[in-house]
Amino acid sequence: MPTISASDVLLYIPNLIGYARVLCTLASFILMIFFPSRWFLAIWLYVASFVGDLFDGVAARKFDQCSTYGGLLDMVTDRCATTGLLYILAGEYDAKLVGSITGAGLYRLAFLLLMLLDISSHWCQMYSTASLQQHHKSDDGNTGRFFLVRWYYHYYYFFGYCCVGAEFTYVALYGLAHVAENDTLLKALGDG
Repeated sequence: MPTISASDVLLYIPNLIGYARVLCTLASFILMIFFPSRWFLAIWLYVASFVGDLFDGVAARKFDQCSTYGGLLDMVTDRCATTGLLYILAGEYDAKLVGSITGAGLYRLAFLLLMLLDISSHWCQMYSTASLQQHHKSDDGNTGRFFLVRWYYHYYYFFGYCCVGAEFTYVALYGLAHVAENDTLLKALGDG
């Protein structure tokens, strides 16, 4: 069996997909922050990064290119993407859009709490299973845990529903913030 070097791992197919995900996420954030009129393209880039998350794992298993680095790249990309989008949403739902300073503050608080929940829950899950020398998604690593945690990692469709549902909600909130700013579009849709 040939020796695998660190540079080989850096060029694994799933890691190349991971790098593309990072670029799509960063490009979407740049558009969201500096070019808000390009919100539709920003959504497509963010969604492309999210969909890439499915393919990097499939590629890792298909080409037998699973690596600690790839798992870390995947997890950090996921957490940074979600946190970044929630941060941007906190800025989108301002007093002008929401209609009051208190309402905008409640949105910011909700987005902050979602960030904290996302990061802390993933960190706790990774740390606790790593301390058992188990993979965070394995049945063995989740034995004795709260039933929702076991379901989340055991039943792929439940896992997918939760992940896709949360991300779709965040992306939809971003899109709605921009649709709400465009009265012409609202009138065309019959809501204005």
